[in-house]
Amino acid sequence: MTVKIRNVAIIAHVDHGKTTLVDGMLKQSGIFHKNEAVEERVMDSNPLERERGITILAKNTAVNYKDLKINIVDTPGHADFGGEVERALSMVDGVLLLVDAFEGPMPQTKFVLKKALDLHLKPIVVVNKIDRADARPYEVIDEVFDLFLELGASEEQLDFPVVYTSARSAFAKLDMEEESNTLEPLFEVVINHISSPRVENGPFQMLIANLDHDSYLGKYAVGKINRGIIKGGTPVALIRHDGHVDQAKVSKIFTFKGLKKSEVNEAHAGDIVALAGLEDINIGETITDINQPDQLPVITVDEPTLTMSFLVNNSPFSGQEGTYVTSRKLRERLYRELDSNVSLRVEDTDSPDTWQVSGRGELHLSILIENMRREGYEMQVSKPEVILKRIDGQLCEPMEHLVIDIPDDAMGPVMENLGHRKAEMVNMVSGTTGNTRLEFKIPARGLIGFRSELLSQTRGNGIMNHLFDGYAPYKGEINTRYQGSLVAWEDGEATTYGLISIEDRGILFIVPSTRVYEGMVVGVGNREQDIEVNVCKKKHLTNMRSSTSDETVKLKEARILSLEEAIEFISADELVEITPKSIRIRKKYLKKSERARAAKETGAIKHSGVPSSES
Repeated sequence: MTVKIRNVAIIAHVDHGKTTLVDGMLKQSGIFHKNEAVEERVMDSNPLERERGITILAKNTAVNYKDLKINIVDTPGHADFGGEVERALSMVDGVLLLVDAFEGPMPQTKFVLKKALDLHLKPIVVVNKIDRADARPYEVIDEVFDLFLELGASEEQLDFPVVYTSARSAFAKLDMEEESNTLEPLFEVVINHISSPRVENGPFQMLIANLDHDSYLGKYAVGKINRGIIKGGTPVALIRHDGHVDQAKVSKIFTFKGLKKSEVNEAHAGDIVALAGLEDINIGETITDINQPDQLPVITVDEPTLTMSFLVNNSPFSGQEGTYVTSRKLRERLYRELDSNVSLRVEDTDSPDTWQVSGRGELHLSILIENMRREGYEMQVSKPEVILKRIDGQLCEPMEHLVIDIPDDAMGPVMENLGHRKAEMVNMVSGTTGNTRLEFKIPARGLIGFRSELLSQTRGNGIMNHLFDGYAPYKGEINTRYQGSLVAWEDGEATTYGLISIEDRGILFIVPSTRVYEGMVVGVGNREQDIEVNVCKKKHLTNMRSSTSDETVKLKEARILSLEEAIEFISADELVEITPKSIRIRKKYLKKSERARAAKETGAIKHSGVPSSES
């Protein structure tokens, strides 16, 4: 049976134009009305995606071209969201690999392409942004071909077609010398090169690759129908990860059309659908005909490499700014995240108020934290630690392949910084615009806190990308922070007078009138040791001057830390307190005497030579 459907995923490195290209395909397929106002990057529906300009969640859409339906899956480009990529690829038969016409293949390009080749998907290489002044499309094609060879592509996969596009201007062409003002050449390549979905004969069977939700119908199970037909109101078998079979009922069936779901009476093998009515479902489970419950292979994703503790907020300001503050609410929210975030791991600990949360990287975990705080949760988180393993009896740690583009005049301090972080240079390429591209193999823990230092050392001109590069023998202790904290020694409200008296001791994180408590970190010092400071000090009235006479004195500008910067900054004896309104850094032990006692115990553990994060 010929299925008039094409299922294709768009994969690329961050900011190479995936979502913008989908915009153009949607507009030119006639999905929108002639005068309908359409935002840019219309597929980035999550507020965080629009703010950061990156795709975080894989999303489905569909367009009609001639007599065919093309299901399109927009995927994230960042390796921290690799779980989204892996399950999206389980629904498609081919991929559009987008590559920037100047930057060429980048670390995440290699990551997403490897996943596609391992699944034997047909690739189409799309060289995007060809209208850039510095575009070098032919050199980029050579680099892409070398990458295919490096990743062990088959002969059929190496015979990939090439399409040259400008996603922003919405045109595509098969030759750089051609004239074009539409994406029609791209549509033609998709329908001619990507085959119809592979389907089997037999009763209904589908793997759940994604979950969606709305307040009206609840959960939707999203996936490609592997075989058979499904009709609304049909009883089905739901096969769990462990093989256990439950009975359920599909209430409604939806297919994708543009940005919307369209209800249908029945759906056939090869189409990507959303099934409603199955509330207790999880990604990776199989829905089948009730009379023939046979399971499809469960989706596998790469293991987490980074872990951190999530704690109930027990600071003096606990419960003042958030809606959900109890351990029960926090635990429910973390475990609910596992339903859709397949790369995440959540474990209970000996303490009922602490959970160990593991993910693919700092960005993966910080996006979860940001979403939770916007939903009204209060919590505290610890410094991220890498997950160590013993391989053949040897302690090993995760490594990263780091690629940085930096101005030539910043090479000295950046390379010195990376040297302290146990990085080994593997490649250096000089550019033509005063920039140099450096490649390193570096322990994953060496990257914690590096991004903000890179931006500082390059005056904001440094660009970094990294990719998981397997496990290697443990490299020894890495000290990435050489400055102590400025710690408030009493509760109260910061005053201009108090801040002026300590601003020469370091960089402040707070401004006048900020409420503080004993043990709260209010800045970073100039020395290695922590310094206790009195930021609430008031100037007393004298016969000579009033207590407000210094109000016109100008303070140095405070450094207000973002969530990611705060997580990167903290040391092992500190926590980040996160509420819907505030991000604060605090010491784990608020009292000075408690900190001194804990420091002695930590010193004893360090001298034993066993890293605390070994698992």
